Amino acid sequence: MALGFRRAPRGDPQPPRDPAGMTLVEHLAELRTRVVKAMIAVVLGGALGFSLYSPVLDRLVEPYCEQKAEQAERRRDAGIADDETLDTGCQLVVTDPLESFSIRLKISAYLGLLFASPVVLWQLWRFITPGLYDNEKRYAIPFVLSSVLLFVAGAFLALFTFPKTLEFLAAFGGDNLTTLYTPGKYLGLLIFMMLAFGLGFEFPVVLTFLQLARVLHWRQLARFRRYALVLVFVVNAVITPSGDPVTLLALSVPMVLFYEISILIGRFVFKRE
Repeated sequence: MALGFRRAPRGDPQPPRDPAGMTLVEHLAELRTRVVKAMIAVVLGGALGFSLYSPVLDRLVEPYCEQKAEQAERRRDAGIADDETLDTGCQLVVTDPLESFSIRLKISAYLGLLFASPVVLWQLWRFITPGLYDNEKRYAIPFVLSSVLLFVAGAFLALFTFPKTLEFLAAFGGDNLTTLYTPGKYLGLLIFMMLAFGLGFEFPVVLTFLQLARVLHWRQLARFRRYALVLVFVVNAVITPSGDPVTLLALSVPMVLFYEISILIGRFVFKRE
């Protein structure tokens, strides 16, 4: 008995491809494509950041300039003569011949990540989209925009409060000490603070996404509100290197508000779905 198979006509359209039914190899190929696109965006953003190095560095050094001015004023009020051999204004002191080159590359890389963040987040969202329902996929643009805007807002808040951080740290040494920072130490601390604030401001995006993915429910967030608030202050006290109350409150208060906003989003937006 011969077995025959009907051959589909050439003109028949192919059935639609189900992204959720992709094999492991297809998922890896999809991940590779997304990573390549994200890396191209980072390289292009880094090239743009390389050209903007000078104005960005001037803005990052402004907190140090403010601290130096306040320190010089306090020394004059105390009748302490400034040592002109050590006073370099608000310029950072380079002690390594390669440090100028490495600092420019680092700042360009950070700016490249910042400029490319919409593309990177978009590629991330497109990669996880097949696991979501159709009514959940429409949150792609709000997810990307809110993530970028909140991160930038957190980074600018860290830059705004950084003079208080420097003042708090320098106060332990007294007025007889003159602060001279190297680019690596100064920018390393500042960038760490900006990253900590930026990631902290992503708190509502993470909580909202976990509610969207059915991992958390707004009732659970409301039930554990007290523990979450204590955890926010404890974690922020650990990750902020200065430990000063101004920096701690500047990061903790917005995160507390974001926690409440996440509960409201889950209660009034996702409840209908």
